Amino acid sequence: MLVSDYRHEVALDEPFRPLSAPAPVEKLDALTALALRMLDVPVPSDVDARRRLLRAVLTVRSPAPLDPELMAVLDALLGGERQQRLVGLPASVVVWRGDITRLMVDAIVNAANDALLGCFQPMHPCVDNAIHSAAGPRLREDCHRIMVLQGTPEATGTAKITRGYHLPASYVLHTVGPIVRGPLLLSHESSLASCYRSCLDLAASVPEIRTLAFCGVSTGIFGFPKRAAARIAVAEVRSWLGRNPGRFDRVVFVAFSAQDEVIYRELL
Repeated sequence: MLVSDYRHEVALDEPFRPLSAPAPVEKLDALTALALRMLDVPVPSDVDARRRLLRAVLTVRSPAPLDPELMAVLDALLGGERQQRLVGLPASVVVWRGDITRLMVDAIVNAANDALLGCFQPMHPCVDNAIHSAAGPRLREDCHRIMVLQGTPEATGTAKITRGYHLPASYVLHTVGPIVRGPLLLSHESSLASCYRSCLDLAASVPEIRTLAFCGVSTGIFGFPKRAAARIAVAEVRSWLGRNPGRFDRVVFVAFSAQDEVIYRELL
């Protein structure tokens, strides 16, 4: 399914306008407690426990519109948290180790599953969970709209795009990488290369995207060996940029661990 088939359904070209302004840091805990009460969830006494619980409740929630009053509270909370997590980067192709949800880039890449709805396991450490949690419930709703229109699971090696909502990034590219269970096959490598090409092609179709950050697609629970995955990622990005000089101002490889960072820096 082409982006033209769903861009209107997810209002891709409309700027995200939250219902509330970002809250200052001193009000974030009170907003967390208020959101839990509005969701009819008991409010823990511990501050960190309250935020973990709200994240878990939203993680398991099915894609459906929320009450506008609750959404206004979440907008203030998530917008305030966004202000605390912003990280900028220099130009060109770079490696950065850290949390992809903090990057001030135009678009980030999410390693999605074929349902494209995010991770439904509370506090699961995957990047899919982290991105949906930071972006807020509207991201899952957009992904649901896309999947209803498509009518089939997302194919491996393809990509879809949505707005980023409360992420510093304006857009999220969702791609399904190959699952490796056993020996690494040429088909796995071909599918992963297709993920990177699909994301670059799709991002290039949106003129506002000048900076793009990739997570390590398929290198988590999908089991793709990290060094082999990084080699493919770097090769595909370099090849694409060579064919399309000047299209992007910056491409970032986001390393989750120290080992990932070492691998990317060696390859670059």
